[in-house]
Amino acid sequence: MHTVLILGAGKIGALIAGLLAEPHEAYRIYLADVDPAAAVAVSRAHGRPNVLPLQLDAGDEAALQAALRTHAAEAVVSSLPYHRNPHVASAARAANVHYFDLTEDVAVTRRVSELARDATTAFVPQCGLAPGFISIAGGELMRHFDAVRSVRLRVGALPQHPHNVLKYSLTWSTEGLINEYGNPCEAIVDGRLSELRPLEGLEEIEIDGTLYEAFNTSGGLGTLARTLGADCDSMDYKTIRYPGHCAQMRLLMNDLKLNQDRATLKRILENAVPQTLQDVVIVYAAVTGLQNGELREESYVSKIYPQMIAGRLWSAIQVTTAAGITSVVDLVLQRPDLYHGFVPQEQFRLREILANRFGRYYASGGNKEVSSEVVVSGQAGKQRRLKGAA
Repeated sequence: MHTVLILGAGKIGALIAGLLAEPHEAYRIYLADVDPAAAVAVSRAHGRPNVLPLQLDAGDEAALQAALRTHAAEAVVSSLPYHRNPHVASAARAANVHYFDLTEDVAVTRRVSELARDATTAFVPQCGLAPGFISIAGGELMRHFDAVRSVRLRVGALPQHPHNVLKYSLTWSTEGLINEYGNPCEAIVDGRLSELRPLEGLEEIEIDGTLYEAFNTSGGLGTLARTLGADCDSMDYKTIRYPGHCAQMRLLMNDLKLNQDRATLKRILENAVPQTLQDVVIVYAAVTGLQNGELREESYVSKIYPQMIAGRLWSAIQVTTAAGITSVVDLVLQRPDLYHGFVPQEQFRLREILANRFGRYYASGGNKEVSSEVVVSGQAGKQRRLKGAA
């Protein structure tokens, strides 16, 4: 049985604990939160003897190191706000345990990379949806080409039935959302690593007959541009939204200068924009390049809907985020000899993620009959389909 310490008993930490606790009890989970009542409530809700609540202030690095050693944890999983993660990574390094997080923040990931230098354990940041799974899908497609020209990665977490002027519902972290909309965006432009402005690069995209828009946001590309970007002419990541959303966010963040007052913007959004469990996650990756001397394109397109897990309905963004990190945790702890130091998401293969008992939630598509597949043009123009249980 593997022992894992999860930090944060909120919306994502609760589902991470629930997934790891089922179905074979292969994990002993210590779920830690500064609020002991929150951890106890999650533990009772799951009703599993292998989910153990723990009061812990993760900002106290010495206390965190002590907890990791006392409970003989093999890994620490952070579902805390992104700015807390460098302290967690530092404690993981001192305690010689594996480290996983969900951060989209580029500076935090660089700090984690520094802490991981020469480590014998794995340091795996950006384990969610975007960054995270989208880099795994994009990296997989890139491997199918002799020469890559362009890589386009697009992800959206959207309400199924939008009603407000933003055509959006808060699905997880407001701080993370503002971070994505306000920080510079890495991309490959004309073969060079570049920084693009957020909320720019607006384009239309149509999926299954529905029109969306997509625009630059920060962090979703993860480390892909730095690890594989030298092998292509262009690479970018954009967030998918319903048409009109980008113009409204430009008004708030740029024209009204709220990007310089993010605390006020956070209060405005949380007061005016509702939350919902009726969401849909769209994953779109497309790569163009040369195969056997011919110019071809391959794509991966998937929609994931809310799902019932352990008797409770979870939103699509909760499912995809938790499935992303638990599948990676599971793969690393099954074969720790394969992973050490800084581990980028694109090091994992798409087939092994989709075949994993946690990653399968990406393949299932959720409560609606929507397939998750990649159509690949192969030798002599033949096609093959990559499904979840390949």
